[in-house]
Amino acid sequence: MTNIPTFTRSLLHPRYWPIWIGIGLLYLVVLLPYPWLYRIGTSLGRLSMRFLPRRVKIARRNIELCFPHCSVKDRETLLIKNFESVGMGLIETGMGWFWSDRRVQRWFNISGLENIQLAKQQHKGVLLIGLHFLSLELGARIFGIKNPGIGVYRPNNNRLLDWLQTWGRMRSNKSMLNRSDIKGMIRALKNGEIIWYAPDHDYGPKSSVFAPLFAMEQVATTAGTHVLVRLAKPAVIPFVPRRLPNGQGYELIIQPDQIDVPLESDIATATYMNKVLEKAILLAPDQYMWLHRRFKTRPPGQPSLYS
Repeated sequence: MTNIPTFTRSLLHPRYWPIWIGIGLLYLVVLLPYPWLYRIGTSLGRLSMRFLPRRVKIARRNIELCFPHCSVKDRETLLIKNFESVGMGLIETGMGWFWSDRRVQRWFNISGLENIQLAKQQHKGVLLIGLHFLSLELGARIFGIKNPGIGVYRPNNNRLLDWLQTWGRMRSNKSMLNRSDIKGMIRALKNGEIIWYAPDHDYGPKSSVFAPLFAMEQVATTAGTHVLVRLAKPAVIPFVPRRLPNGQGYELIIQPDQIDVPLESDIATATYMNKVLEKAILLAPDQYMWLHRRFKTRPPGQPSLYS
């Protein structure tokens, strides 16, 4: 069972004051007009490359591994655009947490809502496949305004940040579940709920099988999708929150139910879902979280890909 973090007076302890100051500054910044926020975020992202050399190295390596057919110049261009999205990701987190529903909706176009309605008409729960795009906080907010659901998350080790992210995400959603609470997810799906689920990170060897992803032949991929789909039989609906260029706003793309998910084995499910993830990432490759060590878990005996 997941215990939802709540606000307590202990979160006002002086050790948390730097975080409170940072959150206060973020709140004040996102009061600015969106075109200003776009310029601030992208500029901040480019600047961050000077101060985050390790993350730049990881992102460059991930892009190289996934797109070896691209020229070095094209990959470097993608890297720079990606770090512009890193800066925007911070701004968009503030937008997702602090903007009013009206202001969020003003800057979003949504397509594919009929795919959620169809699943509801069929009395299915929805396994909403949401990747780790850098705009995920804002994307989850706009989706929840239209169709409140339940988020799946990893609790933050910092108690204040854990409460803040939960508070922010529940502004337009029903509840949150720990990503290890598989029974809770199955129960919610069987009750017809929408579960926001991200199967695109490396959760370690105990929870993964190896399946292809882009140019990589063996990538640690969660086996949880196989369990959820096999036991709860939900609609499997990917969605992509995509930032439009030049400060034009956003679009939320809700894709059709993936009715052909193979369930004969966890490897078959993982292989199929990675193809789904590839197509989603290619809708906005510069906005994906490449700075995460996606390929840290290797098959036994194989060396690390990050030197």
